[in-house]
Amino acid sequence: MNKFDYLIVGSGLFGATFANLATKAGKRCLVIDKRPHLGGNVYCENIEGINIHKYGAHIFHTNNKLVWDFVNSIVEFNRYTNSPVANYKGKLYNLPFNMNTFYQMWGVTTPAEAKAKIEEQKAEAVASLNGREPANLEEQALTLVGKDIFETLIKEYTEKQWGRSCKDLPAFIIKRLPVRLVFDNNYFNDKYQGIPIGGYNKLIDGLLAGIETRTGVDFFATHKNNWRDIADKLVYTGAIDEYFDYKLGKLDWRTVSFKTRIEDTPNYQGNAVVNYTSHDQPYTRIIEHKHFEMFGADVYSVPKTVVSEEYSTEYKDGMEPYYPVNNERNNVLAEEYRKLAAQESNVIFGGRLAQYKYYDMAPVIEQVLEIKNF
Repeated sequence: MNKFDYLIVGSGLFGATFANLATKAGKRCLVIDKRPHLGGNVYCENIEGINIHKYGAHIFHTNNKLVWDFVNSIVEFNRYTNSPVANYKGKLYNLPFNMNTFYQMWGVTTPAEAKAKIEEQKAEAVASLNGREPANLEEQALTLVGKDIFETLIKEYTEKQWGRSCKDLPAFIIKRLPVRLVFDNNYFNDKYQGIPIGGYNKLIDGLLAGIETRTGVDFFATHKNNWRDIADKLVYTGAIDEYFDYKLGKLDWRTVSFKTRIEDTPNYQGNAVVNYTSHDQPYTRIIEHKHFEMFGADVYSVPKTVVSEEYSTEYKDGMEPYYPVNNERNNVLAEEYRKLAAQESNVIFGGRLAQYKYYDMAPVIEQVLEIKNF
């Protein structure tokens, strides 16, 4: 039998989109994944008639009409708008920071009042630096939004996310904090936003329709040394340091774990995403999955609901890597691995793990759409 044109390692959005477009270009593709299912981290499992985002909330958003039209050509997306709520010691605040937040924080009702309050607190933070640049994330954030917003909505939440004090995190992690002086709870500024109707599995199944796929296959245990016998080219979407057997050292990652449970109520928290911004709770947020696809009275058409507590932890061997740790050590090391990757013949490194860069979903798909020749 003739070899495949491409062996694609990983069936997440990069791998699935690449397989789709390469197949349309007349190439033969084999997609393998070490997990027992396709879809990578966008995979959903159905519990109580609700699509559960098994690996964390995934909300598709983009300003790129080409990307939006492409994914909607596979499956129609709904009108979900991400409007998270923050819970700090039992008090609720709208996100992102907007006039609703400032009213909840200070009781101000006009943009001028809110701006004056923020500028006053920012000035205090800048003055405390005595002319020097912010030395850490805490100082940086205080100069951007002031004490009240930082201590209520940023400090403890960020420390839970990163597992270390804001004073021990580099300032560049927070380059800017968007402040909206309008009553607008839409988290994203992008023109297009939504969730695939029927869940993300519909998108993955559509992208991989008619393409040979094999799950439960560990590339390193089965094909790392002989992939050229199987295909002419390799598309690799796993961790870049693992591909090179960690020969320059291991990159650091943050990961997340979830505690998912069924609640005997149709509506647990009234919103898909509620961030818990104090140390009083060990989890960073609670996801109520039905709100991604059920709206208004439809929420009550399913008598139960499913919620997931999300915990941010330091990555250890055997866990799933989620987020690059963008400090100086990792940035330098990742660049050295990228130089090695550039020297690999007939190998494409795609996606956040293989490039050690955090990407939202749309830019991953956009990368593949920009490939000219498959």
